Amino acid sequence: MLSVWVKDERRRIAAAEVHGEKPLEPAERAELQRLRRQVVELEKDNAFLVKASAYFAAMQKNPRGSI
Repeated sequence: MLSVWVKDERRRIAAAEVHGEKPLEPAERAELQRLRRQVVELEKDNAFLVKASAYFAAMQKNPRGSI
């Protein structure tokens, strides 16, 4: 398993060098993963809020509670 990780890391570094980019540092990679998880969580929150606002808008149109 460790050899697979080493090969992947070497490929990642080589690919970055081919494109003239500096590979990400471990701290940058960790931050990128954290930010990606945060984006997923915020997208879920946003979807929930859209549904909640649609529900409450429908409740205002029909005050008796049946949508």
